Amino acid sequence: MKNIYKVLVAASGLFVMSACTDLTEHIYSDNTTDNFYNNETEVLSAVLRPYTHSRAVFACQSRQNYWKMNELSADQLAWPVKGPHGYDDGRWIQFHYHTWTSMHASIEDSWNLFFMGLGFCNDAIENLEKRSAESMSITEQERLAYIAEVKANRAYYYMGLMDLWGNIPIVTKVGEPEMPATNSRQEVFEFIESEMLAVLDDLPLLSEEEQNTGRFTRAAGYAMLATLYLNAEVWTGTPRWDDCIAYCDKLIKGEGGAAHGTMELDKDLVSTYSKDNSTDSKEHILSLTYDYLASGLYCGWSGDFYHFNQKYINGGIANGNDGIVVIPSAYDAFADNDLRKKEWMLIGPQYDYKTGEPVVGTSEYSGQPLVFVKDIKRFSEGKTEESTMYTGEENSGARFDKYKTGASGDPNYWGNDWVLYRLTEIYFDKAEALMRKNGGKATQDAVDLINACRQRAFSAEDWEKAKYSVATLTMDELLAERGREFIFEGKRRTDLIRFDKFGTGDWWDGKVSDEHYEIYPIPYQQATLNPNLDQNPGYNQ
Repeated sequence: MKNIYKVLVAASGLFVMSACTDLTEHIYSDNTTDNFYNNETEVLSAVLRPYTHSRAVFACQSRQNYWKMNELSADQLAWPVKGPHGYDDGRWIQFHYHTWTSMHASIEDSWNLFFMGLGFCNDAIENLEKRSAESMSITEQERLAYIAEVKANRAYYYMGLMDLWGNIPIVTKVGEPEMPATNSRQEVFEFIESEMLAVLDDLPLLSEEEQNTGRFTRAAGYAMLATLYLNAEVWTGTPRWDDCIAYCDKLIKGEGGAAHGTMELDKDLVSTYSKDNSTDSKEHILSLTYDYLASGLYCGWSGDFYHFNQKYINGGIANGNDGIVVIPSAYDAFADNDLRKKEWMLIGPQYDYKTGEPVVGTSEYSGQPLVFVKDIKRFSEGKTEESTMYTGEENSGARFDKYKTGASGDPNYWGNDWVLYRLTEIYFDKAEALMRKNGGKATQDAVDLINACRQRAFSAEDWEKAKYSVATLTMDELLAERGREFIFEGKRRTDLIRFDKFGTGDWWDGKVSDEHYEIYPIPYQQATLNPNLDQNPGYNQ
């Protein structure tokens, strides 16, 4: 599944220049689109370029992106101040307290990343549409398939933008218009829907033979439309539950293809996220693919999640900034016999992967054994009452362990693909749509869908008491189970808004916010440079 990105590594010099000591003059202005797109390799490099950019936009890594804006503003994860570390101009506190403004640096950085990705998509679409297949040494069928793929990718970018900002410009040509006006969320929704429906039949099936799990296939298109329709009531005011169910059914029946023979749920809690998940997981629908041993690239969640001495815990190469943690109320939302609580989070004493000796701290617990605790309190100072975004220590909070890299000597070390869509989410989406059609009450079909996913999280002895029934699967419980199942996956804010809990929920140190915080402000710099952009309600222009 990694082969498509080896093409990108080889072609990366066409897009990125890096500093070096060779001062020989190169006329880069000669490398224009007029003398590019001459063969399939050049075409493919342009088609694949938005995917590498998607790593910066959608994956959990040290970028100011969709993932951070959708998780750090919600009720599961936070980046609290830990002694002298983590204040970072207050940006993480503002996310947790819902006090951001149009001047927030992370919001601006994320906006810029999104529109850069749209630029890659628009440029490729424009050039593929104006050229003949013969001039690019490809077939007409391939040309149309490439256009469909990039348009689907562009629609995915637009869905993320619409989710975060609501009202945004629709731009389909690079640099035109120079100062685009804001389109309404309804207009953006309709654009995304029409684009996806127009290209679906030209997208290939998800296929092991085609090695296309990291690209937009028909299965990925179905998953994206399921998401679009699940959130349609929030995004347009009109519910589309039947449409959501229809596209979920297509995926469940395997009509979009499958990465490994048949589309089915993974049987355990590990295969979906392992360093070998590109071959071990049967439920991946769309992923950001990585191959560290071949390319030196990996999904860099380490910077935001890992402790300063994390490499000793993992037997790997990376430490981190000791930043994002699971907040106490989110950790407590898992029952003690829920296997996800142990499998997906680090808690308690930490030991050296190679020696078995205790890993020691570096700040409050310098030279002492490092023990991760669920509470965010100044235990080293005897302050055991107050727990806020300001009262963390280096060991505060359970830690991310959902994706495991393996040790640095392992075959396919840190080869984990970052999952954007998996079949489990489709089961949850269909169940929710069925319940909403039924007045917020569970149907037996909805219960069966959720139980099929939840059963992996409990031992056979515990399952009878842990499984849901029509009586116990309430809407509140469905939201709680979505939180447990998709923790760390970048989806929580969107879910809270759809369940009307984003501004009214009660979690740890979170602050009840005004409704206008459900969408982010147009960044100040963008609004200043482009007077045609209308600021979102509740924010100063």
